[in-house]
Amino acid sequence: MATNELLARRQRLLGKNISLFYENPVHIVRGQGVWLWDAEGCKYLDCYNNVPHVGHCHPAVVEAICKQAATLNTHTRYLHNGILDYVERLVATFEPPLSTAILTCTGSEANDIALRMAQAVTGKTGIIATDSTYHGNTSAVSQLSTRMPPIGGHLDHIRHVPAPDSLRPESGNGAGTAAGFADNTRRAIEALQQSPHGFSALILCPYFANEGFPDLPAGFLDETVLAVREAGGIVIADEVQPGFGRTGGHMWGHQRIGLTPDVVTMGKPMGNGHPVAGVVASQEIMSEFRGAFRYFNTFGGNPVSCAAAAAVLNVLEAEDLLTNAASVGAYTRAGLERLAERHPCLGDVRGHGFFFGTEVVTDRETMTPDPGRAGQIVDAMREEGVLMGKTGMHGNTLKIRPPMPFSNANADLMLETLGRILDSLE
Repeated sequence: MATNELLARRQRLLGKNISLFYENPVHIVRGQGVWLWDAEGCKYLDCYNNVPHVGHCHPAVVEAICKQAATLNTHTRYLHNGILDYVERLVATFEPPLSTAILTCTGSEANDIALRMAQAVTGKTGIIATDSTYHGNTSAVSQLSTRMPPIGGHLDHIRHVPAPDSLRPESGNGAGTAAGFADNTRRAIEALQQSPHGFSALILCPYFANEGFPDLPAGFLDETVLAVREAGGIVIADEVQPGFGRTGGHMWGHQRIGLTPDVVTMGKPMGNGHPVAGVVASQEIMSEFRGAFRYFNTFGGNPVSCAAAAAVLNVLEAEDLLTNAASVGAYTRAGLERLAERHPCLGDVRGHGFFFGTEVVTDRETMTPDPGRAGQIVDAMREEGVLMGKTGMHGNTLKIRPPMPFSNANADLMLETLGRILDSLE
């Protein structure tokens, strides 16, 4: 079926205004490892998808899903070893007191639970997030996003603080410095404490992924976390994007920056594409939540989901993919830095492990964001058989986030293609 026919059918059956990647959308029919194929047999290097975390259709994950689906699948109101075995392995990757978990189907559900945990612990409802973040699409967590303001405006218990901008640390709001970000957070806490809502939690991605993953120094959040805890609130780390070793060398993004959050949420890569997500917290916080809310999720933590998630942990360990992310990520970042020396439209190079990229700017003197050119680059890369995306508070940060088996040879292909496209655009 031709692309225009597929688009028309999609609109008719799914509704209009559904997001698609690229000006010329890709009709994907098959995946394997770091590669995707479209309906015409064209092959694409996947430098974007973090959902197939250990590679598209990894045979160990496929086998685990099939074997468990052929044996039993039900919900958690029956006893089953699968969820217990998995949670035991999962929480072992965290520092104390993070030792219990709830499994869900999506990151949105996980973040929704995290907000309710904050309510249960503090008795308050006020939430702080950055002004360029995204934490999901339930009614509660969609209030945290500023990209598509909710109908009727944001509810009064939400406060947004400026996101840090490492390329322009002194621009206006001072959020690019640790002290400035902490001061903005303190002001938001004070405003909530003076409101009927009070203050319950700061929720953020410890990698600031949707904000454009700015290059921030170690300890950047220390003063902010201290302010939150002094005010009686908790810190929620949304690990949906940086988790499961993506940043290389550490299992979790918060470990890389030396932060121990009170609650951690996770999703996308957890089951390599199978819908499984979760929330990890201390025994104390979990007890408060269970006492305040009668929560049950029919599909969360089902045996098939747990088998898929356990297989992902097996592959991460067996193939030493955290080490691979650190070494190949450093190799790729060095290649990007060499490209930046030749191309003034690349304002900087940033990222760790397999989550890296660069801000696209009009010039290096003003560092004016250039989201239009960033979009051109992403679309041109797609036409050349390499898939990547863009993100950030200015919409101009190239987002490169490949599956974890990505190799130096894959990086060379991506870098050579990107260099050729930058030459042509300039």
